[in-house]
Amino acid sequence: MFAGSAVERFNLFGTNSQISVSRGLAEFHARRPVLVSAAAETLLALPVEGLDAQRLAAFAKLCAPAVPRLVITVRRAVALGLDATAPMVLQLTGRQSVDAILSLVGDAKTSTKFDATPAGPAASAAIQLVKLSHGLPAVLAAFATGSFDCDIVAVEAEAVAHFRDDLVASLAIASEASVPLNSGTRTRFVIFRDAIGGSSVAIIVGKPDLGAPVPVRLHSACLTGDVFGSRRCDCGDQLKLALGRLEDLDGGIILYLAQEGRGLGLANKMRTYQMQDGGLDTVDANTTLGFDDDERDYGIAGRMLQILECTRIALLTNNPAKLDGLAKAGVEIVSRLPLEAPINADNRRYLTAKAARAGHHLDHLMASLADASEPKQDLAPLAT
Repeated sequence: MFAGSAVERFNLFGTNSQISVSRGLAEFHARRPVLVSAAAETLLALPVEGLDAQRLAAFAKLCAPAVPRLVITVRRAVALGLDATAPMVLQLTGRQSVDAILSLVGDAKTSTKFDATPAGPAASAAIQLVKLSHGLPAVLAAFATGSFDCDIVAVEAEAVAHFRDDLVASLAIASEASVPLNSGTRTRFVIFRDAIGGSSVAIIVGKPDLGAPVPVRLHSACLTGDVFGSRRCDCGDQLKLALGRLEDLDGGIILYLAQEGRGLGLANKMRTYQMQDGGLDTVDANTTLGFDDDERDYGIAGRMLQILECTRIALLTNNPAKLDGLAKAGVEIVSRLPLEAPINADNRRYLTAKAARAGHHLDHLMASLADASEPKQDLAPLAT
């Protein structure tokens, strides 16, 4: 017999809704279908990530007699030329190949014609769920019309809508340890974990005074830049600059957030890189693939600072969205400290897009562009 009341166990392990979304995410990670329900509809949804001919045929058989449709984000719908203000459902004939379906999801240009209707609440929730899984932002879906021969996880649309907030609330310290750095500075790595195993890290540099505004850097994980020194972005350079600045200031905190590719995930980040190689800038690449320009949520950073009892900060950033996100999370920001990373031939276009289209404060870049655009004075001697 289990110890404790049913209410205690319920609170300890989460609500039924929270548990169902966690299981739905695990199913999407495994590329299996999930039932998504709202008041007016129940859909069987399959992520497009990893779709192949065998998986497509199996899903079509599971949905029969209904024909699967393709649900895409509002950003992807606009990229396809639709007049959309919400996720859209594209009608399929049931004869489309995997390549034809994937072209509707990820090709920068497609001439395919299709009928489209606005997505209902269940279809929209399926899109939110697949975004949380960091897969391609599209699902195949069909109305559930009967029973199934296999067990399928069921998820409520309303539970998906609240899940990000639930993850923030579930955040807790998992472990911590002292880590000396090559520079000679001693740091403390504090590992945070949420209800689905996502990990972010607070690197406490030196011994910051929590009674005064603490210098803080919010840094989204960037495997290519932070670890391998990619020249396509300024992430690795900003991380080094921030660490050096905190050492000079006798202490501070770096929040190393599990938000690769501005919240898209590593696989989707590489897909946007391919689109950038085809001529799109970083903003258009994200939105053409079906994402918002920036999918990050800074609520988790705010919660980490609250747990560390650090609520007044000086933020090291060029990004105004970080200021807004932390302020909404209840963190008092007393000042902003810029980070001016080196500009090179490979990251100039990326940085220009961040400044011109995302509002990042990159004064050194703007000055560089202004100098490059000024006509050079002809210093040749006048002819006699």
